[in-house]
Amino acid sequence: MAEDTLTITDNRTGETYEVPISYGTYPDYGAAIPAGDLRKIKTSDDDFGLITYDPGYTNTGSCKSSITFVDGGRGILRYRGYPIDQLVKKSTYLETAYLLLNGDRPDQQQLDDWVHNITMHTMLNESIKKVIDAFNYDAHPMGMMVGTLGVLSTFYPNAKDIFDEETRTRQIWRLIAKMPTIAAYAYRHRRGLPYVLPDNELSYTGNFLNMLFKVTELKYEPDPVLERALEVLFILHADHEQNCSTSAMRNVGSSHSDPYVAVAGAAAALYGPLHGGANEAVLRMLNGIGSVKNVPSFVEEVKSGEAGRLMGFGHRVYKSYDPRATLIKEVAHQVFEVTGVSPLLEIAVELERVALEDDYFVERKLYPNVDFYSGIIYQAMGFPTAMFPVLFAIPRVSGWLSQWQEMLLDEDQRIARPRQVYTGHDVRDFE
Repeated sequence: MAEDTLTITDNRTGETYEVPISYGTYPDYGAAIPAGDLRKIKTSDDDFGLITYDPGYTNTGSCKSSITFVDGGRGILRYRGYPIDQLVKKSTYLETAYLLLNGDRPDQQQLDDWVHNITMHTMLNESIKKVIDAFNYDAHPMGMMVGTLGVLSTFYPNAKDIFDEETRTRQIWRLIAKMPTIAAYAYRHRRGLPYVLPDNELSYTGNFLNMLFKVTELKYEPDPVLERALEVLFILHADHEQNCSTSAMRNVGSSHSDPYVAVAGAAAALYGPLHGGANEAVLRMLNGIGSVKNVPSFVEEVKSGEAGRLMGFGHRVYKSYDPRATLIKEVAHQVFEVTGVSPLLEIAVELERVALEDDYFVERKLYPNVDFYSGIIYQAMGFPTAMFPVLFAIPRVSGWLSQWQEMLLDEDQRIARPRQVYTGHDVRDFE
């Protein structure tokens, strides 16, 4: 590259400024200028200087990260350089979590130690059960999870020593281990069922299914197909670059709060229907369509604006087929071989076929995303829709913690404090 700078001419003053351009791993994808350099562009000495106006941070880089790479135009998702389809086929969720947090895959001894340390922290303090019991019987499980995560902060006060590596690692073990337990207890509290203790002989996902669905059997044996399906879904949801909840994790963590309240803040962001509730919206849409024969007319209504949006299609980042959607679609067929085919799957498959053959959606780059099939799978496995964002939060905690840890160790990072463009009154006297 001949000149790694940007020349800016301020037409208000005629002044010219040189701003350096920095690059990430992929120069054509990650070129950036330091926003602080725009402060030099002023009309007078009293001028604050320029800032960028970017609602929703749609074109603002808040950090440098080596964790997850997403190329929406080409439908690429990689964790630490590994393509997501390879991880789904060859890895487990806990091995993927180790990769996200440590940068490389573990050897066998490292993996054994990692799994052991997480498995040994799955229990909740008995007082935490009292916290969950205090929620109303019909409280939303995501609200229970957010509240319980905040309470955990008070149980581990040494977690505030965030720059001690040993202490930080221990909190990471605890959070990854306890998320399924909190989720399962929230589920059983809503159903009026007694809590089931973790079974450390089962896998991470197998134990979660045990705590959810065990009734009177002495030993719960999860169905291997459903256990593996949940493993795949957890891998696919583990991280996804600087989305809303991850940015919340970084923002809260930038004040050097402990990881429990930072994760609670991230989970609260995920609780919003625009983030963690998208697959529930897909189910409502498919139920509203009602039958495969109604798909063509529904598509026409979407195009005319009569039926609202096509839920589960399109993405802020992906402008081609979401690579996670392809993998989830394969899992859906495996799950339904065990649970029986849902009529919603038949509607979804037909809706996808019709939409992808329609120039209206293709020209707008509206392709199925990760939420299109995940809700159907969760429903088939017996999860109520209220549990969907919780099922999202459990695996995403490893991504949140990876991003949080990276932020803490990044010397460029400071406490988050964005600017604003003030549009209110000028000074006025109070009479």
